[in-house]
Amino acid sequence: MIKRDVFEYALVRVVPRMERGECFNAGVIVYCRAHSFVAARTHLDEAKLLALDPQADVAGVRAALRGVEGVCGGGAAAGQAAGDDAGRRFRWLIAPRSTVVQPGPVHTGLTADPAAEVERLLELLVR
Repeated sequence: MIKRDVFEYALVRVVPRMERGECFNAGVIVYCRAHSFVAARTHLDEAKLLALDPQADVAGVRAALRGVEGVCGGGAAAGQAAGDDAGRRFRWLIAPRSTVVQPGPVHTGLTADPAAEVERLLELLVR
């Protein structure tokens, strides 16, 4: 029997114009405490972004999405979160914020391979 561990994930949403409330998924963050694992993968659908807001700052949104991936990766790319463990970095990323790039609600599941889960969820829920 394959051992599976609990993991948590949150979608990363892009909300181009807060006043309209429209959003779309642009990434996923996965955290598995048992593996001290946190990772994010993002994919920006530029056409969708510009359809919702023709004046959207595409470069700024891309930079924010790269920032999410950087915090998950730790090291110098994580900035002030570089010294934090995987759980603290995940909790920081899923904290509510009112910016163009926002975390969605947290969901849970079971996995034997958290890294594969990131890819599976990206394909299923983002692309």
